[in-house]
Amino acid sequence: MFTRLAEQYRSVVHDLVLSLQALASCMRDQGHVATCYVCGDGRDGHGASFVADLGDNHMVRFLVSDFGISWVESRDGHELVKLEGAEAIQELQRVANVLQVPDASRVAPRAVAEAA
Repeated sequence: MFTRLAEQYRSVVHDLVLSLQALASCMRDQGHVATCYVCGDGRDGHGASFVADLGDNHMVRFLVSDFGISWVESRDGHELVKLEGAEAIQELQRVANVLQVPDASRVAPRAVAEAA
């Protein structure tokens, strides 16, 4: 049972890495600064670091690896929000959804969106 669960988690990590690469590419096409660095060869561990500038000194970083999943959002170098696991993935989905709207300048960090 645990071997099967470990393999499923590796599959989730692999899917997230591919999605992060696509999101970074899409964001760059829309004029945002975004990068996605991939590490590992897929056999003994795989992961990625996604970093995007949302404007007004707002940055997000999404890390995924065999060790965990995290989302960190900062403004002016100060951490605003840190999420892990499913919450981190949901926040990544929220940003991806906002980017599908034609006016991509409307991307608002979670902390700012919740304050409104």
